[in-house]
Amino acid sequence: MKATIIKALATATAAACLLSNLAMAEGTGRLDKIRETGAITLGYPETSVPFAYLDADQKPIGYTVEICEQVVQSIKAALKLPKLEVRYAPITSATRIQLLANGTIDLECGNTTNNVERHKLVAFAPTTFVAQVVLVARKDGGVDVNDPNSFRGKAIAAQAGGQTFKVITLINAKNNLGITVVPGKDTAETFLMLSTGRVAGTANDDGLAYATVATSRTPDDFVIGSKGLETAPYGIVEPKDDPAFKKVVDDAVIDLMKSGRIAALYDKYFNSPIPPHGLNLKFPMSAALKRALANPTDSGDPAVYE
Repeated sequence: MKATIIKALATATAAACLLSNLAMAEGTGRLDKIRETGAITLGYPETSVPFAYLDADQKPIGYTVEICEQVVQSIKAALKLPKLEVRYAPITSATRIQLLANGTIDLECGNTTNNVERHKLVAFAPTTFVAQVVLVARKDGGVDVNDPNSFRGKAIAAQAGGQTFKVITLINAKNNLGITVVPGKDTAETFLMLSTGRVAGTANDDGLAYATVATSRTPDDFVIGSKGLETAPYGIVEPKDDPAFKKVVDDAVIDLMKSGRIAALYDKYFNSPIPPHGLNLKFPMSAALKRALANPTDSGDPAVYE
């Protein structure tokens, strides 16, 4: 009888602990955290022109940063907060997912490729840019940026932890090219390697590649590939398994698409003079992005965008 009572108490205690843990889990979503702290933290890369970078006053700006800032206003309204403080935290390709997972940042607002593999770790808002992975080289480098085989035995730089690093690594292994894939912390560092002759080329997304070359001291010294190695859809990165937060963010992004505000931001950053030097990238919106804005999707399948 005593053993039965003890077993029953143990079972009841375990059930109570389980219910307590479930209640805690339900109360630890990002919306709860934001409501309680009155603040939201946006992660951003510092050199990803024109998606996310620093202006002359060292303030984060850019196409994706502004989309996130408008999403924040929707979160503020959804939570009925009189005030919502926006904090900014610099990230890199190697740190962004970890910082989102551990709660340091609440959204990642840069140029992260939405792919199926990353869905195991994070979620994505509907796609707001569709890039093509391309190669960049010096015109006098003796290589063909549309032919990875011409880089046989040479070095190519790509961002550590980024999709471009994975793409060029897979191409190298598949074709046994003997390429040394050199990791860099961001776009600026990989381009510096190229401009100083440490590598024969860089692998980057086309939007970033055009912006990086255009803002360099000698843009005429470089050539950008016209042949895409892989389609790379970008989306704001969200925490995984937080459906309430994802719905608020996704609904806000879709509203921005339907209202034409994302298209207006695209023109602001890709087809108009941008800070800090007034450079106009003159980079028209692709047909793939037009389709993605007209038919919002958070799919990580590149075929959806082709």
